[in-house]
Amino acid sequence: MSNIPKNTGLAHYPPLIQALCKPDAYPHKTDEIRLVETHISWVLLTGQTVYKIKKPLQFAFLDFSSLAQRLFFCREELRLNRRFAPDLYLDIVPITGTAEHPKLGGEAGEAIEYALKMRQFAAGQLLSERARSGQLGSDEIDQLAQTLADFHGICAKASEDSEYGDSTSIRHWSDENFACIRPLLNSEPLLQQLLRIQAWGDTEGRQKSTLMQARKQQGHVRECHGDLHLNNITLINGKVTLFDCIEFNAELRWIDVINEIAFLMVDLLHFGYDAYAYRVLNRYLQLTGDYAGLGLLRYYLVYRALVRAKLALLRMLQQQDDGSIQQARDEYAVYADLAERFTQNTRPVLMITHGFSGSGKSFLAGKLAEQTGALQIRSDIERKRLFGYQAQDRTDGSIYTQEAGQKTYQHLAGLAKIIIEAGFSVIVDAACLKSAQRELFRQLANGCGVRFVIIAVQASEQTLRQRVGERQNDASEATLEILQRQLQSAQALSAQEQQETITVDTGNTTPVHNIAMIKTALSQ
Repeated sequence: MSNIPKNTGLAHYPPLIQALCKPDAYPHKTDEIRLVETHISWVLLTGQTVYKIKKPLQFAFLDFSSLAQRLFFCREELRLNRRFAPDLYLDIVPITGTAEHPKLGGEAGEAIEYALKMRQFAAGQLLSERARSGQLGSDEIDQLAQTLADFHGICAKASEDSEYGDSTSIRHWSDENFACIRPLLNSEPLLQQLLRIQAWGDTEGRQKSTLMQARKQQGHVRECHGDLHLNNITLINGKVTLFDCIEFNAELRWIDVINEIAFLMVDLLHFGYDAYAYRVLNRYLQLTGDYAGLGLLRYYLVYRALVRAKLALLRMLQQQDDGSIQQARDEYAVYADLAERFTQNTRPVLMITHGFSGSGKSFLAGKLAEQTGALQIRSDIERKRLFGYQAQDRTDGSIYTQEAGQKTYQHLAGLAKIIIEAGFSVIVDAACLKSAQRELFRQLANGCGVRFVIIAVQASEQTLRQRVGERQNDASEATLEILQRQLQSAQALSAQEQQETITVDTGNTTPVHNIAMIKTALSQ
């Protein structure tokens, strides 16, 4: 994307765009017009209103070559983006007159072009801008996870007989990345790296083709945003708002929801917000329960990183000065390294928490998951989901019987197995006060061939009681009565278990200290 401030350097633009940079082309007063250019559009910002015009282009992935096509995709863009931002996307307006003397929204005369009319939002609030300035916060990330979970829950599902989301289509777009990138590389090390990534992608795509098809049959291929990176998300009155989804190619929009999450994660990782990448993933999965999608996450992380790498090289072709060309090459290298990172096999760790209600297990597990790239499974959430409740629902207590507890722990073990097989470490955030509960996970770890760790989370009884008594707006329904029963019936760690245990005291040490200590112990 390029930004031409104060309308300088317009000579190489088409006459229509040059003319639209003059105030008299508009039906409303504007003091200054700013032109922003993408590889497929011109965007004119006039202060209160934005006009977006599609370039008359035709590529393998889009066709804006005719006026009729551009009008069609303007309508699609309006329809699709109103799903996220109805107050931003206003109308489609014809441009009449001539290219040299155009009138926006003119009623007389035949349209020579069309523009998508949008409300202009405040500058500096794009999440990409906030990320660059170090202002991106956890509140935006949590809002984003909730927004995506809600949207993915209601957006249209691909029918089983549609071409969208088939393994063949998915692999086609992956192959397209390599076909586009390969001729643009002039470095043997970079070419060899690309070939390594491609070999992994080919193997992974074949091995996961059955899962891809199953995901479609289960309704996980939906009409998503399709271009979900931080430059297409903004804050409006403190609310996270998505905009500028893909309208020009349905295949790139009708995708697996986990593919959408992968794109967001790649952008956060690129900006250096690794903890936030795993925070948004964890929050999204806890909201949706879609842990089965993790089987495809690494494939989509590689794919999405290469999409951004490809775009960096395509921008390089449009640059004139050596500095901009080198900047684009450097950006390619960063994304290529990120793609290769997710092709590497790592040995997951299965961690379980052990501690009473109020000990701070969930808070600690959440922070540890963010810092280590692990997945946190919360028993309080999964128990309720298993029995048909939402996380914040209050229940009648029937889901806390011994039998329900056994079903819950079996369910947690099943989710942990899915996560491990997908190549990720897992933290089972549960009390695990009974030896049989802990043994269930030890056996799972042994069967999967991964390390087993118990994180014993402690606090004084006074602290436990205080925290349980003050708890609000949490999935846990633990009461002081339940805590008392836990204190009386808990089974102590055996000598063998103590050798596998990392103990932290949340009452006397800081979260930063505890996370650092656990990470050190895990690295040994």
